[in-house]
Amino acid sequence: MDNEYRLVDNRRFQSTVGDTAAVEGFGYWTGRDIRVEFRPAEPDTGIVFVRRDLSGNPRIAAVVENRVDTPLRTSLRVGEACVDMVEHILSSLGGLDIDNCEVWVDQPEMPGCDGSSLPFVAAIDSVGRVLQDSPRKQIDVTGYLCDCEGPARIEARPNAGGDLQLEYHLDYPGTAIGRQHYKLTITPENFRRELAPSRTFLLREEAERLQTQGLGRRASFRDLLVYDQRGPIDNVLRFENECVRHKLLDLVGDLTMVGGSLSGTFSAWRSGHHLNARMVRTLLNQEIIDREYRRCA
Repeated sequence: MDNEYRLVDNRRFQSTVGDTAAVEGFGYWTGRDIRVEFRPAEPDTGIVFVRRDLSGNPRIAAVVENRVDTPLRTSLRVGEACVDMVEHILSSLGGLDIDNCEVWVDQPEMPGCDGSSLPFVAAIDSVGRVLQDSPRKQIDVTGYLCDCEGPARIEARPNAGGDLQLEYHLDYPGTAIGRQHYKLTITPENFRRELAPSRTFLLREEAERLQTQGLGRRASFRDLLVYDQRGPIDNVLRFENECVRHKLLDLVGDLTMVGGSLSGTFSAWRSGHHLNARMVRTLLNQEIIDREYRRCA
């Protein structure tokens, strides 16, 4: 039996982090220093960001209803309080099957670190995962779902084994990135090994355009993967297909906003945060999915 879970009468139970763990770094967009603390949370809390720098410590639940469209990243807002570039933190918590966590932050933007989820995973693993006495909320894909926007497309189908399986088709024609494809069943072990180390990537002309807008000036070519026609500049790939693996990492983070344990097979072509979030809304609103979360029987 998978020792990541406790099974009682076929029910999987919720979990939280074992203690407070912290990550410090700076935001790629603003360049500001930030400290993130992962704190234990009670059952049924979900993943909640807490702005410790604002009066009253406003709370922002990581659910799709709180998502706001922001280019190239995932942002959440409740009232005047927001958190930005949260996808790598959400991916780390979702990939490690952490159901309940308070993420205390002292800036709106999350730290970019090395462009991957690895620093967050290391912090969470340092305090461990604690099982709780409430069953996990289960959401299953029970029919074919599809959403598209131009050439971008994402599909969802049932998974006979009850797993979460993700597949991504990446296409950057005429660049050193080229075409890449990757498929993975998401478990904590697979996430740690195959996805967490994969880093954010972009083309050199994209990076230079952002810097002319006053963004990303503190980040260097060694902080993330910046491609010219020959490949990454001043950097070495961790995987031959690191770019497509990072797209799956982002997808894990966006799907975490469904608010429960998800099973299904998802295939994506050129899909980004916006379309991923639309699929989450489709999952929660389609008649083939229960309108209220189902608890494991």
